Amino acid sequence: MPVEVVARHADAASVDVSLLVIALPRGTSLPAELVSLDAMLGSAIARTLGRKDFRGARDETLHLAGATAGPQRVLLVGLGDAADDPAALRRAASLAARQARTLGTPALGWWSGAAGDNAAEAVTLGLTTGAWEYTELRTPSTGDDRNTALENVVLLASDEHAATAGIARGLAIGEGMAIARRLAMMPGNLCTPEYLASTAREIAQRHGMTVTVLGRAEMQREKMGSLLSVAQGTPQDPKLISLEYRHGAPDAKPIVFVGKGLCFDSGGISIKPASGMEDMKFDMCGAAGVLGAMEAIARLDLALNAVGLVGSTTNMPSGTAVNPGDVVQSHLGPFIEVINTDAEGRLVLADVLSYARRFTPAVVIDAATLTGACVVALGHAATGVFGNDEALVREVLDAGTRAGERGWHLPLFEDYREQMKSDVADIRNSGGRAAGASTAAIFLREFVRDFPWVHMDIAGTAYSDKDLGHLPKGPTGVPVGTFVEFARGRSS
Repeated sequence: MPVEVVARHADAASVDVSLLVIALPRGTSLPAELVSLDAMLGSAIARTLGRKDFRGARDETLHLAGATAGPQRVLLVGLGDAADDPAALRRAASLAARQARTLGTPALGWWSGAAGDNAAEAVTLGLTTGAWEYTELRTPSTGDDRNTALENVVLLASDEHAATAGIARGLAIGEGMAIARRLAMMPGNLCTPEYLASTAREIAQRHGMTVTVLGRAEMQREKMGSLLSVAQGTPQDPKLISLEYRHGAPDAKPIVFVGKGLCFDSGGISIKPASGMEDMKFDMCGAAGVLGAMEAIARLDLALNAVGLVGSTTNMPSGTAVNPGDVVQSHLGPFIEVINTDAEGRLVLADVLSYARRFTPAVVIDAATLTGACVVALGHAATGVFGNDEALVREVLDAGTRAGERGWHLPLFEDYREQMKSDVADIRNSGGRAAGASTAAIFLREFVRDFPWVHMDIAGTAYSDKDLGHLPKGPTGVPVGTFVEFARGRSS
């Protein structure tokens, strides 16, 4: 159930909620707006801050009992040093929403100062992402064991009108995030290429978009030999999905978002180790991000043209699977020697990037859980960002910063192209372990000769194998925020 958030201009002491969340930066003293609330609590907040029992560090929390009137409980949440940073507000709100679920609190109040429209957007997005949970495949709990979901939030703001506008934007992006995370969390036997296609159809119907879905037969006619080589080991029908959002000038070139949609990646003949293979259901997070971003863009009613492209299949070993050493011809034309069948994402993206030409794109941005090498290079703290246009790379990095999805610019040196030379074809799909994230991006660059392009390697940021505190174990929603912020920056 979506969280309902409303703005209210009121004193914190007068809000009758079971939990009031107060977000404070590091080293703060008692804000003047909380003096009346603190008096009701017997100066508990002022004493706590004075004794430095709560310092306002990032992710720090402290519970206080409420008074006989007003908030029944108070939760202090730290913002760290970046008090005015929307990312800090989003993180704190997400943490607060998770705490509310643990406490069984269906409604809460939020105070973090004046809370203008941008702050209200950040808080709302944080609350919705923190409240999200995938429960569809669990038997509902009963009685005392049941955790109550967060349903209602009162956001205290000095300007209700401005905050309400921000809340609407936060809810729109939150819905896109929820779609992406739900798709990513679904097991591979349920979230199939056909299921991704049906989700795209629902988004198109809901928002008046044009949707096109190509199956195996249509891709054969398109001569998408690279993508189809990955799909030849599975009986599931692969899908190439396009969603067209046209709210810009009729002659304006669209932004094209591309997502890798491997609904399960066993590695194929170059099979992966069994340990941790269950996480390969997350190999479609790029595709989930594209679909979630298109949902959010439509809900925001951005004035631009955007196209979402998804290439989806599963990578399975079988008697018909592609073998190491096989050569296939891509949609663009170059022949590819398949050195490693577990380097399959780039084979899928090669044909989807080539297919993007028919939309005469202004720019193309792809996102993919592409390489373990990117995780080795950057860990889980940043997305690897590559591109053939320096200004576009900077624009994407800035969008990611605004979204709280950090990226780091990695190189595409020509030296890496040497690693991709094949003895029998135009290019090979793997250049070995050295600079693996960069050689994968170099491979993709071969298929984007006609337009500005950025590649986002989200292998380390799209999902987490441990609880992050502000987010649970599982999908994070990356790259929805970056895609949406980029589109907002380009919207007229």
